[in-house]
Order: sequence, then C-alpha cells, then structure tokens
Amino acid sequence: MIYSPTHRRHDPAGEFVGDGLYPYSEAPARADAILHALQQGGYSEILSPRTYPATHLQAVHELNYLNYLEKIYPAWRAAGRPQTGVIPDTFALRTLHTCPTQLLKQSGYYCFDAQTPIVEHTYAAAIEAAHCALSGADLLCEGHASAYALCRPPGHHAGRSLYGGYSYLNNAAIAANYLSREARVALLDFDYHHGNGSQDIFYNSDQILFISIHADPNRAYPFYCGYADERGAGAGRGFNHNFPLPPQIDDALYLQVLEKALGIVQNFAPDYLVVSAGADIFADDPLGDFDFSLEGFKAIGRQLSTLDLPTLLVQEGGYNTQQLGQAILNLLDPFSP
Repeated sequence: MIYSPTHRRHDPAGEFVGDGLYPYSEAPARADAILHALQQGGYSEILSPRTYPATHLQAVHELNYLNYLEKIYPAWRAAGRPQTGVIPDTFALRTLHTCPTQLLKQSGYYCFDAQTPIVEHTYAAAIEAAHCALSGADLLCEGHASAYALCRPPGHHAGRSLYGGYSYLNNAAIAANYLSREARVALLDFDYHHGNGSQDIFYNSDQILFISIHADPNRAYPFYCGYADERGAGAGRGFNHNFPLPPQIDDALYLQVLEKALGIVQNFAPDYLVVSAGADIFADDPLGDFDFSLEGFKAIGRQLSTLDLPTLLVQEGGYNTQQLGQAILNLLDPFSP
C-alpha cells in the first residue's frame, strides 16, 4: 500500500450543492478510515510515495492547466478572496476556446462544478496523490503482482484540462500512461460515477483501453457523458467502453456486467491492469443508489485477480466512512498472498 498523510492538508470547509454550502463529502476522514481498516486487517507495510518529475503529469494534463492549479490559490488570496477556497461562479462553454489570460478569470474555464474548491494545500495533496499512483505503477514494473495506492484527493473526474467531482489530477490515468510507455494497459473504472476525466484523456488512444462501469448519467453525476454509445474517436475508436447501470442493482447483476467488462480486457490482452476503485457502489453510500453489498467487494477482487495481470488499484470514491475501510479491505483480500 502506498499512502501519504499530505492528503489531510486538503480539507475544504464545504461544497456548493443545490441550495447552499454543505459539509465537504470528500473529507480527510475517508482516507483515514481506509488506512485504519487496512492496518487493523494486517497491512503493516505502508510505503511513502516516491518523487517524480512533472513530465509524467504533463504527459496527461495540459501545462497551462497544471500552472493554474499551482498558482490560483495564492493569487485568489492576494486578491482578497475568501479563505474558503476557489469556486467559480461562471463556467466556460468549451465550444468557446479562448482561455482568459488573467489567472483569477480562469477558474470557470478549468473547473466544471461548484463542488471542487481549491484551498491552500490542494495542489500539494493532489501532487502527492499522483505520486502515490506512480509509485504503485513502479512496483508493478519491478515485478510485484499487485499494488494499492490510497490516493486522496481522487482523480477520475479530472480531464486533460478540467477538474471537478473532487478530482484535480487524474491519478489512475497518470499511472496508466506511465505504464503504457512500453506496454499495453487497460484502465477499468468501477466507481459509482462515470470516469469522465479518464475518458477525456484516452478517448483517442488505442494504447490504453478504458472501461467504466457506473450509474446511468441520465440520473447521476457527471450527467453529460458516460453513455454506451461513446466508443472512442480516431485511433481510439472501439477502445472506450461504458456500462451505465440502473438504480438498485444488486451483487449478482453487477458482477455479470463486470464479467463482461473483463472479457473485453482479456481480448485486449494488456500487460498491466489499472483499476479506478470506487467504494461508492456500496448500498449504504450517501452518494449512490446501488444495492451492492460489502461482501460483493470480495467478489470484485476475486474476478480482477483471476485475470492474472499485474494490477494497480487506485482509490477513487466512497463516502460512507463507517464502512468504507471494510469495503476496501474486502476488495484487496483476494490479492493478498
């Protein structure tokens, strides 16, 4: 397991949802709950992330976007804006391609929701989360059969030059791209929400297969992508697969869909598998509406492990902090020696 306590420094006061400001769902307690459960479950080897050059982030995210993430909060505070964080009030239509040159005017260009504030230490935490994922990728390159990166903030909603859904840097995509330098990589996302950022990054790629199993965006965030007819473009046509699901789906039906997705992975014949692991598919998650059990996470782990591929599991969502740790413990159990 790769983990960094730096995530605790990213602790926004709240997020705007509907009619006002609410407590931030993607809180430090999430990663703390997972860490505690894994330690109690016997995972004693906790590795700190290695440090990597910015080129690995720049291979996935646009340079101007990375500069924005790094510089926006100090500029925001210097302009007398509130300490609660950078939250845009005007959002760009990406059919209009001009990004303002003034840093403070760029937030609505790069951000696509009001639930993902940037506070003082957001950038540092996001960098460390990306380094956790890269460190896990290196463990696979060094011959480990599997690795788990406890990343916070999560990343699968972050696109090439977009952030939202609590995501700033796309940890799983950065790791997948890193592994793809000399290998074929499959990226499987089973978070409750569609991995729109990962889809954006790899939509034109035939080197990285992307599969997302998620709630139907007709009813669930991020709403505007994640539909079954989105199959990739250009060289990437046929390498993007979405499985939108109805509400109240149970273990049996969910695992049938997963089996179909893993069949696509096997046909692709990757050298590595990267998994965006979201525990918000759990029945009692406050942000989901599936009927998936804690025991079901063991079944997911079993199905993934039977592929016999070097596998990196990257933490994404999961917001029931009472059961989140157990869900991840169950998921990882089949990968234990």
